[in-house]
Amino acid sequence: MATATLTIDLDAIAANWRALDRLSDPATQTAAVVKADAYGLGSKRVVRALAEAGARRFFVAVAEEGAAVRQALGPGPQINVLGGHMAGDTEMVHDLELTPMLNSVDQITRHLESLPGHPFGIQLDTGMNRLGLEPAEWEAVAPLVLEQGPELVMSHLACADEPDHPMNAVQLAEFHALTDGIGVPRSLAATGGILLGPEYHFELTRPGVGLYGGRPFFDAYPVVRLDLPVIQTREVAAGEIVGYSCGYTADQPRLVATLGAGYADGITRRLSGIGTLWDGDTPVPILGRVSMDLITADISHLRQIPRSLTLLGPMQGVDDVADLTGTIGYEVLTSLGHRYARRYASTATRGQA
Repeated sequence: MATATLTIDLDAIAANWRALDRLSDPATQTAAVVKADAYGLGSKRVVRALAEAGARRFFVAVAEEGAAVRQALGPGPQINVLGGHMAGDTEMVHDLELTPMLNSVDQITRHLESLPGHPFGIQLDTGMNRLGLEPAEWEAVAPLVLEQGPELVMSHLACADEPDHPMNAVQLAEFHALTDGIGVPRSLAATGGILLGPEYHFELTRPGVGLYGGRPFFDAYPVVRLDLPVIQTREVAAGEIVGYSCGYTADQPRLVATLGAGYADGITRRLSGIGTLWDGDTPVPILGRVSMDLITADISHLRQIPRSLTLLGPMQGVDDVADLTGTIGYEVLTSLGHRYARRYASTATRGQA
């Protein structure tokens, strides 16, 4: 088979959710962020595993993602839409029982006029300047909004992955100033916020990247493995080139493997000439350019020709690749393409972790 294989450990995702849930007070609800197709891993399978683990509230980015989650879960679990109630969303929000997190006066007006009595939440901007009502807007509309009974008031931390960053305390203080005494459940913490401590937890936490094995949850179980098939091997003489633009010139005879994956599969060209694949615990350097569908690697030092080499696995996780290429694990995960043969594994020993 010339298709690379992406293996996704559903029990590891469930175990990571349980671990983050245990870090909060028992009275604090732990939701699950499954936006961007569960960070690229397939929301249909992931949300079912999380629901079996105990998650009862899910966060998505837009209403269309909420529709996919509702189809997977059926009625019951609450699905919050972080992007709010946009024009054209009304029928979907109503029919699929989605709960939009309203971010602006326009969204509040749209929701209350088109779907009176339908559940909603509010997002406040506490300094990130991205989504949510600003303090002056909230002060103006809070009396009306609170009369309508929002189910949740939330904000989002800008620097939670840096525990000592002063912005964390600034936003926490602002959130208290805007919400203390409103009598509505509140949420401030995603994965990084959970790890900052209980003063950031309020009534609900929203872990995201930590569920999928990413930083800053360093105790997370690894979730993904990506194996690239060896399509062909060839001997390359000293002085010969490999790949586009003469990206690599052999300094001595090499045995080169061509692997079936490339940037069309979300493997960034920034790995060209610097990335590493793995044969078990043996590193295998990438040679030359990562192209659309193919990668070449030096297997001269291996005892036998492997059937596949591993990009993501026990020896190299998403954050390791991110560090090498100047990005973050979120981008590595959500860039994983749709050509992979996806396999959903279960490691029963983690089922009760």
